[in-house]
Amino acid sequence: MELNFMRILATIINFIILILILKHFFWDKIKRAIDARQEAIDETILKADEDAEKARRLRLDNERILKSAKEEGRKLREEQKKEADRIYKEIVDDAHREAEAIINRANIEIQREEEKVKYELKQQVVDISVMLSEKALGETIDESKHRELINDFIEKVGI
Repeated sequence: MELNFMRILATIINFIILILILKHFFWDKIKRAIDARQEAIDETILKADEDAEKARRLRLDNERILKSAKEEGRKLREEQKKEADRIYKEIVDDAHREAEAIINRANIEIQREEEKVKYELKQQVVDISVMLSEKALGETIDESKHRELINDFIEKVGI
């Protein structure tokens, strides 16, 4: 294979002429198309960067809002628990006070009943004593005087 110098030189000259023709007629159009495409790509990249930054800010805002909502929920739960504990304590305290009042009323009622029973028992003892005295003596004695004597005796004995 032999290299033909003339053929190589002609090919190089043809290539240079072709480039000059292309440059003269089409270079500005090609350059404008390339520049427009580059500008569109740059705008798309810039828009993507802006969107990414906006998404990052929104994500941070959402995380902050979520954290705030969780904190508020925790505080609300604590407040509700404190309120429930307060109400529980109030109910228990009221129940204790009411139970004490019922016990006190019952004790007072028991005391009254006890005094009433003691009084009735004393009256029965006096009546029986008067009746026994009358039977033993065989005569009627002054009942009021006799009751007074028996009451004095019972009080001294401590019944």
